[in-house]
Amino acid sequence: MKTEDLIKAIAADAKSVAPPIAQTLAVAVGAGTLISALLMLGTIGIRENFLVDITTSMRFAFKFILTLSVAIPAFVLVRSLARPDFAPGKNLWWLALAPVVLAVGVIAELFALPRDAWHAHMVGQNSVYCLIIIPILSLAPLAAVLYALRRGAPTHPVVAGAVGGLLSAGIAATLYAAHCPDDSPLFLAAWYTIGVLVMTAVGALLGSRILRW
Repeated sequence: MKTEDLIKAIAADAKSVAPPIAQTLAVAVGAGTLISALLMLGTIGIRENFLVDITTSMRFAFKFILTLSVAIPAFVLVRSLARPDFAPGKNLWWLALAPVVLAVGVIAELFALPRDAWHAHMVGQNSVYCLIIIPILSLAPLAAVLYALRRGAPTHPVVAGAVGGLLSAGIAATLYAAHCPDDSPLFLAAWYTIGVLVMTAVGALLGSRILRW
């Protein structure tokens, strides 16, 4: 049987394939997120006055809007990528959501701050720490996503791995945001972005090796 025929046969059986894969992915992502959350709480913990800051600081709340705009579309895309009938370009435009959200935040910050404060807010207090913690907290979710994808039938392993890495980084960034004392969108644009791109690249590399069939 040709590969194209096999793909069509699997896609035709989508009613029996999709629900188990969706369930496996949801459980795997939940487990990976829980592991990273426990690791975060057991080591660095959440910041003091978290509840006060989340309700009074727009900059702090914006961090979660941004990180979730990475994680949620990536999760939806991973579900589609686990299926053999996923077409390149299908729903990938959702990945533009986070850059748009970030751009809005950065522009607002540039207007809100005097020019001589831009650099200090971009560098922040924990840039190196951020670059270390986000990849570490991404490991369990990434392993979980790759495990779930192997139970599916992704026909674009590099893309699936990359979006899986993006999802893991979005989850990790959301968790780290609860601890990180740097709330400026300029800081997020400089350092969170690097962490997310690194894990996306790692996911693409692993996907190219692990998800081929």
